[in-house]
Amino acid sequence: MRRIAIIGRPNVGKSTLFNRLIGKKLALVHDLPGVTRDRRKGTATLASVSFEIIDTPGLEDADADSLEGLMTEQSMLAMQEAEAVMFVIDAKEGVTAQDEHFAGLVRRTGLPVVLIANKAEAKGSESGVIDGWRLGFGEPVAISAEHGVGMADLYDGLAPYIEPREGDAEDDEAEIPDMQVAIVGRPNVGKSTLMNHLLGEDRVLTGPYAGMTRDSIMVETVLGGRPVKLVDTAGMRKKARVQESLEKLSVHDTLYSIQYAHVVILVIDATQPLEKQDNVLAGLIEREGRACVIAVNKWDEIKEDQKMLLEDIERRLEDVAPKMRGISVMPISALKGKGTDKMIDAAFKAYDVWNTRIPTGELNRWLDVTLAKHTPPMVSGRRIKIRYVTQVNNRPPSFALFVNRKGLPDSYVQYLRGSLRSTFKLPGVPLRLMLRTGKNPYDEKK
Repeated sequence: MRRIAIIGRPNVGKSTLFNRLIGKKLALVHDLPGVTRDRRKGTATLASVSFEIIDTPGLEDADADSLEGLMTEQSMLAMQEAEAVMFVIDAKEGVTAQDEHFAGLVRRTGLPVVLIANKAEAKGSESGVIDGWRLGFGEPVAISAEHGVGMADLYDGLAPYIEPREGDAEDDEAEIPDMQVAIVGRPNVGKSTLMNHLLGEDRVLTGPYAGMTRDSIMVETVLGGRPVKLVDTAGMRKKARVQESLEKLSVHDTLYSIQYAHVVILVIDATQPLEKQDNVLAGLIEREGRACVIAVNKWDEIKEDQKMLLEDIERRLEDVAPKMRGISVMPISALKGKGTDKMIDAAFKAYDVWNTRIPTGELNRWLDVTLAKHTPPMVSGRRIKIRYVTQVNNRPPSFALFVNRKGLPDSYVQYLRGSLRSTFKLPGVPLRLMLRTGKNPYDEKK
């Protein structure tokens, strides 16, 4: 599949164009410049032609070690991957000195360039579009990414670089990742460092201060021989501390990533384990029904009582997320790459358990044995009878228990859940038990 990078200075509408082309609001968009800090990939469609696009941070003239310098480096890396460039300018402002400076950088890559004059719907933007000629990239394509204006002209400009080539069909037959893994946690616990280690490259920005990742970055990769979609997310602070509208968007993006993940790797800081926000995230993952692995990062900084600390974390997790007993707690060092292989193995095992299907016959034999060990309690002088059980869904494993009347105590439901988990070896994933009143569906067959 052909690959095009979207390049330009901050706040010219690159992420808005990215969202428009992929047909969904995947990248965060805000009036504040510099919202995008990492490069993000997606599949775009224009006139039924599909191609890959890379959204990039804004190009800025800054020291290499500064945040802005690191963002510019991400844009340069994107151009190394691309076959062509969409260089975006703001038609309302016209060509700026920054545009001219970075146009020179793009020109030195030798890549073909399509000049995009965005925000062309604005009053007085015509002069800005004409001004684009002096960058030397040919005729500017006037569009409005926000309103979808000029997409036909954009296709005409990109056509030489996005039309399928011979052999592209073979690329499309590559194995499609089924497993989506989201890396979540509080700010500055090492999520992006872990992401970069797993990918084997500096794919997302990392640094000593919190909040560098603002939106979720998804990358397709292969881990342990299996194709995986890996998602790095913004750190989630306590709700009371989230004030800025941009941070609220970042939190929403993280919640969305959890909802659509298959496995969530919850990264916690070994030097400050299981703070309140860690507990909140664990509870959220449980409610969303995701498989989960706990990665205790910075383990190399713990010198004493490692075993006691690990046992304490496991014990506290059982209180926070009782429906996910047996969750894997993996000590790692994302910076040094220690323990990450075992963590990924645990994620695969959790994913397989999350997909478990148990035959109805086996479930009802389990039910007979379980009821014989501990019969349901009396409620209002009458005993509740559990007649039948069946699995109604997986991802996560969900079971319906048919009872003669309502009122089965939560403590007994918890007993059934624990027995089910231990009998069928279902550790670390939420188990959903739903009580239904009605006849045994096998009665008529009998």
